[in-house]
Amino acid sequence: MERDLTGKVALVAGATRGAGRQIAVQLGARGATVYATGRTTREQRSEMDRPETIEETAELVTAAGGTGIAVQIDHLEADQVGALAERIDASHNRLDVLVNDIWGSELLFSWEHKLWEHDLDKGLRILRLAIDTHILTSHYALPLLIRRPGGLVVEMTDGTLEYNSTNYRVSFFYDLAKTAVLRMAFSQSKELASYGGTAVALTPGWLRSEIMLENYGVTEQNWRDALTVQPHFAISESPAFTGRAVAALATDPDVARWNGQSLSSGQLAQIYGFTDLDGSRPDCWRYLVEVQDAGKPADVNGYR
Repeated sequence: MERDLTGKVALVAGATRGAGRQIAVQLGARGATVYATGRTTREQRSEMDRPETIEETAELVTAAGGTGIAVQIDHLEADQVGALAERIDASHNRLDVLVNDIWGSELLFSWEHKLWEHDLDKGLRILRLAIDTHILTSHYALPLLIRRPGGLVVEMTDGTLEYNSTNYRVSFFYDLAKTAVLRMAFSQSKELASYGGTAVALTPGWLRSEIMLENYGVTEQNWRDALTVQPHFAISESPAFTGRAVAALATDPDVARWNGQSLSSGQLAQIYGFTDLDGSRPDCWRYLVEVQDAGKPADVNGYR
C-alpha cells in the first residue's frame, strides 16, 4: 500500500471502536499521523461500558504504518475539544482530515417507542451526542483545516441522503440524528469551498461492528454463521471497508468533486477499486432497496 498520507495529520473523533477505529487504522496504513479520540481508556470507561479503548486504536494505527495518538476527549466539553485543537496546532501546525464519527447512543434509543413514549432525557441526549459533538469538533478543528487547500471533512452517519429522504429510520430520535448529520456535511461544504476544502457525508452499509457481532453471537472470523438467524446479514461489511473508503477520499487529489455529497462505502468501492477484507465490494444500500426492502429472499449475487 502506498504511504501517500505521510506528513498528513488526521483527527478521527470517535475512534474507540467500530467504523471510527478502522478509519483511523486505514489512514494510518497510508502513513498519516492520526489523533484517535474517545472517552474510554484503559483506566476509565464511558457510559457505554465497552472494553475497546482509544489506546488500542492508536496502537493499531502505528502498527499499520502510521503514527497513532490517543487522546481522551468528551466531545460535548468545549474546553476539551478546544485544547485538542491547540495541541494539534502546536505539534503539527496543520490538520488535513477531520472525521466526525462520534455517536455512542446505542444504549439510549428505542426502536419500540414513539416520540411521545420515548424517554425524553435519553432522546435529547441522543441528539447531543450525535449532533452537538460534531458541531463542537468542527468549530474548533476547521480553523486548522482551512490553512491549506485540500482539507477534507467526513461526517459519518447511517443512510444515504436518497435513502433517508424516503425511509423512516424506525425511531424518531435515531432518524433525526442520522439525517441531521447529512445536512451538516452539506452546510460545511458550502463554507469550506472558498478555502479549497471538501466536506462529505459518508455511510457504511450494514456494519459488522463489535456490538453488531455480539448481537448475533459471532466474530469477524465466523460472521457468516449469523445468516441462519438473519439471511440479509450476508450483505454486511467489515469496519475496514468503511476505513478504506475514507482513505480513498483522503488520497484523491480530485476529492473536491465530491464536495457536499452523500456517499456510501459501497458506492466509493466501485469508483476507487478498494475491497473488503474478503476481496468483495458489498453494495449494501442498493441491496436494501432492491432486495431486503422489496421483500425478496436474501441473495447477494450482483451486490458484492
